[in-house]
Amino acid sequence: MAASLIYALLAILGLGFLVLIHELGHYWIARRQGMRVEAFAIGFGKPIYTWEWQGVKWHICCLPFGGYVRIAGMQKEGSREPYEIPDGFYGKRPWQRIQVALAGPLVNLVFAAVAFFVLWSFGGLNKQFSEYTHRIGWIDPKSTLYDNGVRPGDVIDAYDGRPFTGFKDLLIAGAMSNGKINIQGYKVDYLTKQHTPFNYSLPTYDDPQIREKIGTIGVLSPARYMIYDGPNALPAGSPMIESGIQPKDRILWADGELVFSAPQLSALTNESTAFITVQRGDQVFQTKVPRVVLDDLKMTASEKGEFDDWQHEAELRGRLQDLYFIPYNLSPTVDVESRLNFIEEEEGAKAFQQCSRCSYFHPLEEGDKILAVDGYTVQSSYELLKLLQTRRVLVIVDRNPASLNKVLWTQADDQFDQFSSSDLQTIISSIGTSEMTNSAGTFHLLNPIVPKPLVDLALTTEQKAQLAQELAQSKKEIAAIQDPEKRYEELKKLEQTQHKAVLGVPLKDREVFYNPSPQQQFLDVFKETWRTLYGLVSGYLNPKFVSGPVGIVQVVHHSWMLGPKEALYWMAVISLNLGLINLLPIPVLDGGHIMFSVIEMITKRPLRSKTMERLIIPFVGLLIALFIYITYQDIARLFSKFF
Repeated sequence: MAASLIYALLAILGLGFLVLIHELGHYWIARRQGMRVEAFAIGFGKPIYTWEWQGVKWHICCLPFGGYVRIAGMQKEGSREPYEIPDGFYGKRPWQRIQVALAGPLVNLVFAAVAFFVLWSFGGLNKQFSEYTHRIGWIDPKSTLYDNGVRPGDVIDAYDGRPFTGFKDLLIAGAMSNGKINIQGYKVDYLTKQHTPFNYSLPTYDDPQIREKIGTIGVLSPARYMIYDGPNALPAGSPMIESGIQPKDRILWADGELVFSAPQLSALTNESTAFITVQRGDQVFQTKVPRVVLDDLKMTASEKGEFDDWQHEAELRGRLQDLYFIPYNLSPTVDVESRLNFIEEEEGAKAFQQCSRCSYFHPLEEGDKILAVDGYTVQSSYELLKLLQTRRVLVIVDRNPASLNKVLWTQADDQFDQFSSSDLQTIISSIGTSEMTNSAGTFHLLNPIVPKPLVDLALTTEQKAQLAQELAQSKKEIAAIQDPEKRYEELKKLEQTQHKAVLGVPLKDREVFYNPSPQQQFLDVFKETWRTLYGLVSGYLNPKFVSGPVGIVQVVHHSWMLGPKEALYWMAVISLNLGLINLLPIPVLDGGHIMFSVIEMITKRPLRSKTMERLIIPFVGLLIALFIYITYQDIARLFSKFF
């Protein structure tokens, strides 16, 4: 708590410093141009400390977000027009006034450039691989993009004609979308290393993971390394305790699929499937089959009788219709005889549909013999029935710490799939066979894992309180939804989330060195700021997504928690934003004063005070309204974390 308060204080002081150097720029040039400076203030509101030096009143005010330099002649004094005050701002030549107005933003831009240079000189920043990867981590299975065959692990090269630099590009594009996003890249077969280009122009829809209306085309998460940090990171009661996982293990494969993100791993963990080993003639292969309750299947009286016998032999209690099985009619010696039909035809079609680009999905055929389920060999159907009552997840890890060393962010993507597919295939093809091997090269098959609902883990009091807080907040947000159908859907999702099964293992991403040239960092932030401003002016971007002073303090506060270099980076970003925004030709801002001076240079006539007031006052009102709105959104986001 004390550390958090210190970081908050550092964040406020940091913003105060940016305002200070901005105003000092105005102050210094104004004095050099012979202008009379009346007051210099850091912050707004009532001064809490005041002193006088060199004929200037210096104030430190109660609200630290902002500041000002008051120069004589900025407004009408008595009956005299501003331009009639010789040592005042408008009493000087237009070019002199332009220099004063430019000085503040220029200081902020110079500070940003210097900060980016310092960061570059000291090796850049430690960032997460997921922030800059071009690889997709999770796709909405209900999206058109998914229907087009794009899957986790595929690569994005460009969007809307722009080079793709990271997942945030799609978030910005979704927030500013006019209803459609073009995406280009290539599909990757990680076993054969084959690449297939794609180019789709797709309509956006509301992101299902975010209640705010932000558009998406279905890319819901970037890829990330799934690294177990260990050695004491597993919570008590974690399903992974007996799995054999070791610190620095990277989860690479689970239940037939390469793993690219936490959402994908969660989806694999919560799907009701079984990983089985099958013999078809002379061929032995592995596949996934649906694991369903018998109550969902159509069965004849004789079939029910056979299942009843198997239940007795397996010594399973409870109602027969509540037991899990696969949707196939089997002989007592686990030979496939036929498919079983579902009571609901849609469920049957879903269970037996071909899985696009699923390497380990082969529908069973008559005559197939099941050798094992989840790596456990079976010789009878009652043994299979017994094993199917427990959901297990098979996981293969890459135990190669050297492959996790920090590298430049530009190299990490190329290294993501630099593993031996033949070693991986060696382990997979042996699962459930008489020659089963648990390791090949740097790959290791963990012991089968039985996932648990999150609520069943031995959580700390703090973790339980956090979960209860998140649940209460989610219910509050759902209750505010006006559409009853949408509210019902969200409640259903929340209920499913509460009972979601987990592996109980905290996973971290790979760290990379982010160190582009100072010029590139400056240019990237400049482009992003310009795009945001364009989105606000054009109406594509809702102002609620823009951070005000409170939000900026939160960002800097968080950056201080990550380290001084991260804080310096965000100070540079904010300084650059401050400089660019103040250059906008809006009468209230420095750009407005420059605009007035340019008009005077063209017309050769000074603007009268009434004319300036008519131009300035409406924009003052608009900026105050925008400030209040953005601050309200910042505070609402802040308090949503606590209530």
